[in-house]
Amino acid sequence: MNPKKTKALLLQKLYEPYKECLSCPLAISTKHTVVCGQGNPNARLMLIGEAPGKHEAEQGLPFVGKSGMLLTKALACLDIDREKDVFITNTVKCRPPQNRKPTHQESKAYKYLLLLKEIEIVQPKVICTLGATALECLLEKPITMSDFRGKTLSFNGITLIPTYHPAYILRSPQHFEPWFRDLEKAWELAQQK
Repeated sequence: MNPKKTKALLLQKLYEPYKECLSCPLAISTKHTVVCGQGNPNARLMLIGEAPGKHEAEQGLPFVGKSGMLLTKALACLDIDREKDVFITNTVKCRPPQNRKPTHQESKAYKYLLLLKEIEIVQPKVICTLGATALECLLEKPITMSDFRGKTLSFNGITLIPTYHPAYILRSPQHFEPWFRDLEKAWELAQQK
């Protein structure tokens, strides 16, 4: 069987128990949407954000709101097709109440339930974390983005490039250029491996 189809089936099997959101760490009394990863399951580059926002929860897809539109445009400027060339996911798969930052316990629970398994299935050459929350989830410690942004790190033997979240770039456009360079660096490193 084709490795891409095999990985797609493995991801589908991974997500299936959480589709109804009864088993997820953010399950609350009202039904909500579980937003699973999207893109090429055989991608060399994986982008990991924080959590779904309003638009993501409505559509069931990661990074489709304003932040997602900015990310998609930046990727397109680098000749990266988000459907064909990358796999995009979040540390937390459900929108936290009042769109708050996920707690450490929520991030850790999703990390072990889904995120590490997504990484294991996709087997990216490079991971680019989008924002401090995603990096904190992987490293399991508090971080300051200014100390890590753009640096080449390692996570379980995978090259890791931390950068800003696109929502931060929308609020602080003066950081667009270093953010864009980080995305470019992550893509170039993914192609070299």
